[in-house]
Amino acid sequence: MTTGDLSQAIGAALPYLRRYARALTGSQTTGDNYAAATLEAILADRSTAAESSSAKVGLFRVFHGIWITTGAPVVDEGTGALAKAQARLSKLTTNSREALLLHTIEDFTLDEVSEIMQIEHSEAQQLVSLARQEMADAVSGRVLIIEDEAIIAMDLESIVADLGHRVTGVARTRDAAIDLAKKEKPDLILADIQLADNSSGIDAVNDILGELGDRPVIFITAFPERLLTGERPEPAFLISKPYSEEQVSSAVSQAMFFSSTETLKA
Repeated sequence: MTTGDLSQAIGAALPYLRRYARALTGSQTTGDNYAAATLEAILADRSTAAESSSAKVGLFRVFHGIWITTGAPVVDEGTGALAKAQARLSKLTTNSREALLLHTIEDFTLDEVSEIMQIEHSEAQQLVSLARQEMADAVSGRVLIIEDEAIIAMDLESIVADLGHRVTGVARTRDAAIDLAKKEKPDLILADIQLADNSSGIDAVNDILGELGDRPVIFITAFPERLLTGERPEPAFLISKPYSEEQVSSAVSQAMFFSSTETLKA
């Protein structure tokens, strides 16, 4: 692969690395700092990225090397909600959360996960299974679903219920979402971007967070790259359409670990 081809491939994969980094750290700023350090490392030495099975795998492999070298640190935020989430994270088996995110959210195969993390295939598989169980057992709560397509909404309800959470309601419009959130405060919001009356799921979420305070949010969109530009606050948890049940389950479990999120300006 030529230098130009490698740069182009890495550029295409970068939004997804930034998504992964934010989900891993629970912070856009911290995640983006790690992504920037990854690019700097590749500029200094492109061999790892160039010699990997793909440029995307190489990009994530370099990131992972930096992540574990720095001890996968999470800044102590005191006694607030994020600190509680960090305390939960510290109880997870080492590397299990990374493996789960790589496999279920970023859609890497187990072979690719093992290459990125430099572990055996069997260990990657074990880590994914272990993380899923540990996170499902750790937290349960109330979930508000903002989705205008009835079949998708029913599917999301089923997935959320199977995880042991309770759905407080399903909203098809911005106004309906706000009304439902006021009636019963959700612990987590699962929101589509484009709603039935052409209103915005982003606006609905921002209104709810402004009214009720910060809480974890998962956005669902067919065009994730439009929200991963680095030009404005971005969601820590983002699922691409079409999604898989495994992706939703993983994202919900991940997001429940974090009880704050940055608002996303439309």
